Order: sequence, then C-alpha cells, then structure tokens
Amino acid sequence: MMHGKSLVYIIGFMGSGKSTAGKKLAAALGWTFIDLDRKIEETAGKSIPEIFSQDGEEKFRSLEAEVLRSLKSHVRTIVSTGGGTPCHADNMNFMLDTGVTVYLKMSTGHLVSRLLGSTEGRPVLKNVPDNKLYNFIDEKLAVREKFYNKANIIVEGINLDINNLQSIIKLGAGI
Repeated sequence: MMHGKSLVYIIGFMGSGKSTAGKKLAAALGWTFIDLDRKIEETAGKSIPEIFSQDGEEKFRSLEAEVLRSLKSHVRTIVSTGGGTPCHADNMNFMLDTGVTVYLKMSTGHLVSRLLGSTEGRPVLKNVPDNKLYNFIDEKLAVREKFYNKANIIVEGINLDINNLQSIIKLGAGI
C-alpha cells in the first residue's frame, strides 16, 4: 500500500513536535522539509493568527486544504501539518492517498505541559485560560484522534527516536 511513496506527512496535536521531528527526519533522509503552516502564511501573505482573526477559521481551513493539495507532486519531502489539518476538507484521505502519514501520539498531560504558557500564536488556544487547558485539549484530542489514528504509522511523540522513525518509514514506504 505505501510502497514507493516519497511524501511523508507528520500529523498530531499542536505541541506534539511535528515541525521539530519533520526537520530532523528530512535532514536524516536528505529530503526537503515543508512546514504547512509556514507555506500557508507565505501564500496568504499574513500569519496564521491574522488569517484566523481577519478572515475566520473557515477561510483558513479552505486555504490550508488548497496549499496541502498543491504539494502532491512533491517527492522526497517531509510535510509537517497543522494540528487540525487531518480533521478538515477530507485532508486525511488526501494525505493517505498521496503519501505516508505519521502520527506523533502524545497524552493530554504531555501536551498541556508543552503548551502551558505558550498559547501565543495558536489561534485555537487564544481564549483558553491555563486552568481550562487540560480539559480543552482532552476534548479536542478525543475528536481529532478519530482522524489521527488513521495514520499509516503511529509513534509515541515523547522521546521520539528519529533514527528509529526513519527506519520504520523506509521499511513501510519502500524507500
């Protein structure tokens, strides 16, 4: 099923380390790295928080799906997605059809410890007070995991071993 695919999508909740893992994995494989959020900002000419506040989440999700689909002809490329990317516009099925998906799985507690005090620049967390963060993430994660769990490869995001992940991807993707 995954044989010969050379587009790898890193998915997971915000704060799970998708961009960090994506950069390390791309370097280890000698591939290109694309951060989908940065690509969206380049396309829109404004930041993600600006898109959310000026145009709304619906416009952001539409732009996100458009930019994601524009990457389908890329080869030897690692794409780190936004936390909500797999959950909208049939994006998860698109990623499964065009590449290998890797879900960086993390518990609510680990996500809270990573996101506490760093909600700036994260529009989905903009109005969530610190004392409500655990419940918010827990509820959001429960909804999103239905999509995340469709990934070809699921790995623990804590203490992620990039060399091990690289081996799993090479084996699974036939690269």
